[in-house]
Amino acid sequence: MGYSDDVRDWAVAAGVRAVKTFAQTLAALIGTGAVGFTDLDWVRMASVAGVAAVLSLLTSVAGLPEAGNKSPLAQHFKEE
Repeated sequence: MGYSDDVRDWAVAAGVRAVKTFAQTLAALIGTGAVGFTDLDWVRMASVAGVAAVLSLLTSVAGLPEAGNKSPLAQHFKEE
């Protein structure tokens, strides 16, 4: 498996994790339904969930179990 394959595997795993984080954060912000569905501030909720997804991607730089704990950034520094 070459370097580009490792990067691709990491990117797919990190992307899936970020999408899951986005969905989980959005679900948590919806809450118990104490307010009406149309009363929710969807733009603000999507913004908060988006920030959570970005943080998930940044955290994934350290490595992902789904990608064999490989990190493209770590591999880059090992090769130099």
